[in-house]
Amino acid sequence: MNLWDAMTGNDMTRDWKAFEARAEKLPPDYRAAWEQIKGHLFIYGNFTGRNLMPILDGALGLLEETAADGRTIHEVLGDDIPGFCAALAGGEGARTFRDRWRAQLNRNVARKLGRLGG
Repeated sequence: MNLWDAMTGNDMTRDWKAFEARAEKLPPDYRAAWEQIKGHLFIYGNFTGRNLMPILDGALGLLEETAADGRTIHEVLGDDIPGFCAALAGGEGARTFRDRWRAQLNRNVARKLGRLGG
């Protein structure tokens, strides 16, 4: 990856298009699960979402393999897709973007209050 691609996100755009092309080949119930997985994983992304690319690649690979094996989506993911996504992102208690922003806001407020009080 060159600097320009990293700055503009061109590499992520190419990867995203490749993900979607792969997902189009999945059976309809698997494609529906893929859409849900994407939606539930986005809350775990950083500002650019770059940290999610390997996770999404792994999730899509799992869907591809299990679809090829003839397993149903329910056998693979069960009923708890949000829980599955939380486990992919780092388990229960994984920090979402809201958690990171809240921590940043608290640090900034504490810093400002420290200057005013001292």
